[in-house]
Amino acid sequence: MLQASRVRYTLPVAIVLALGIFGGMAYSENEVQPINDLPNPYRTVRDWGHPPNGVPWAAVTAVEVSPDGSIYVIHRCKDNSCAGRMEPPILKFDASGKLLKAWGEGMFIFPHGATVDPQGNLWVTDEQAKDGIGMQVFKFSPDGKVLMTLGKAGVASAEPGLFDEPTDVAIAPNGDIFVTEGHSGPRPGNDRISKFSKDGKFIKSWGKRGSAPGEFFSPHTIAFDTQGRLFVGDRSNNRIQIFDQDGKYLDTWRQFGRPSGILIMKDDTMYVADSESWGKDEPGWKKGIRIGNAKTGKVNFFIEDMESTTEEHSGAEGVGVDAQGNVYGAVVRRQMLEKHIKK
Repeated sequence: MLQASRVRYTLPVAIVLALGIFGGMAYSENEVQPINDLPNPYRTVRDWGHPPNGVPWAAVTAVEVSPDGSIYVIHRCKDNSCAGRMEPPILKFDASGKLLKAWGEGMFIFPHGATVDPQGNLWVTDEQAKDGIGMQVFKFSPDGKVLMTLGKAGVASAEPGLFDEPTDVAIAPNGDIFVTEGHSGPRPGNDRISKFSKDGKFIKSWGKRGSAPGEFFSPHTIAFDTQGRLFVGDRSNNRIQIFDQDGKYLDTWRQFGRPSGILIMKDDTMYVADSESWGKDEPGWKKGIRIGNAKTGKVNFFIEDMESTTEEHSGAEGVGVDAQGNVYGAVVRRQMLEKHIKK
């Protein structure tokens, strides 16, 4: 775990910390106390959207809102895997929860992170491999056509341009592609970020397993703010690391908890899904979705998970927000989709 002496903040955030306005509590530069006691301006429903043919939700791993208002939900076919299954893992809904389209049968082993680019194309990572499938990143058109594939099917590798446990993907304003790799499973993956050009040409990678600045232990999610900075959810290090697009380390934030999913909106409102805080490595923190600002680092709201201190179940890992400000949570262990509606 990262030692407190290694945590630093940019000047605006250091001022905020000194003033003690993160969640109304006081913090030193080297320490962030649990931020749980914040307003929750949402009510939660768990009956929005359903997979086709009456099958139940499997592990829901990502939810992404398209520019046209449609909502993509990624789930793992049956229980927690698509290996050998023919249920479609990618489901496209309209704003009312009506299923519009489903696809991806037989293409995935363990669908994981996802994003929608400004053109409305859906990107999905496959974090595991089996029987010649997996360890890839797919780009789909809004109607499900494969437009690009990164990585080599079924092959886990540290070679440039290949992947070992690709967990999430983000698209820069100029079209460059950034992929986080490494999941805290029984063996380490690459624990790095790989960068590609918009046409899929490998550019560079950075990072390795560790806890120093620029190192990772399960980089689980990645997102851009309006300045073009990369926010990486370094989950098993209980922190968010911030980089420029060339991999230069800029900052570390801990005030959003243990990050599994990060979403940053056009106004820099920042949603961070903490699915795993339950008191072991992060005593006092509760699971849920923290909502704040990517410019200032201030945390404003907290949607507490229904079992926020229970180890047996995770909270939402993926997070999406629609045009009305409603928040969607992709819940893996309890295998459900949550919708948090603004009160």
